Amino acid sequence: MTPPPDRRAVPNLKRRSTLAGEAAAAAAEVEQALDHPLDPGAAAFFDVDNTVMQGASIFHFALGLYRRKFFTTREIAAAAWKQAYFRIAGVEDPDHLADARSDALSFIAGHTVAELEELGEEIFDEAMAHRIWPGTRAMAQMHLDRGERVWLVTAAPIEIARIIARRLGLTGALGTVSEHVDGVYTGQLVGEMLHGPAKAEAVLALAERERLDLSRCSAYSDSANDLPMLSLVGHPTAVNPDGRLRAHARQHGWKIRDYRTGRKAARAGLVVSAAAGAVGGTVAAGVALRGRRG
Repeated sequence: MTPPPDRRAVPNLKRRSTLAGEAAAAAAEVEQALDHPLDPGAAAFFDVDNTVMQGASIFHFALGLYRRKFFTTREIAAAAWKQAYFRIAGVEDPDHLADARSDALSFIAGHTVAELEELGEEIFDEAMAHRIWPGTRAMAQMHLDRGERVWLVTAAPIEIARIIARRLGLTGALGTVSEHVDGVYTGQLVGEMLHGPAKAEAVLALAERERLDLSRCSAYSDSANDLPMLSLVGHPTAVNPDGRLRAHARQHGWKIRDYRTGRKAARAGLVVSAAAGAVGGTVAAGVALRGRRG
């Protein structure tokens, strides 16, 4: 007889998503915020991958580390394969997920926050800056010009997210938080990756802290995974959307902005989904954060 499913998995994942969101909001530092915003009750939240930037930011960062010989092809391939397996098989066993997360995070334990931030600055200049979508950047600037604050909300490490936000002149960023003590990574996440429901939790926590009126706020994303975040605000916009998000946006009368040509849009949707799926998730927390060995 097959044992009944473990119902503890869903509450546990929900609790970890909430913890991840709260941690991201607490770690969000104001980089370029107005001292006295003209409209303190309104803000805009932008997903990063394929919304602000072409492709997956964590992929570009991981590739930058690989070019610096920070890890081997076998290491990144093994981590990507494990992540792809969990996505394809739909495994939600908390023990299996914990093992995968622990395996990925073993790459960063013992390395420093300063090291990651220094590398992030270099890799942004060489691999990310020219991939920013001009149209999305213009929309972010529009919100700033209105006196609203603008935050990035991404599954990428908070340290990388802050660099992107600072370089674009935005208010700040919400991202995945890896635990560190005295500036050295312990190899543990605070909660889960800032993905899906965790993004919505982060926006809720930040809105409470900053006294934002979410009905007057805006959010932008390319992925149906971000529907929890998009549904929180009064002004959601689908940017370079995947099929599911495009259909949802049309059904609910949301704005749609697509900066790709037809053929490029179709190709990008497949490539970004594959890259983000394989390199994102636990790989984002581990492989892309690995520093120098000894």
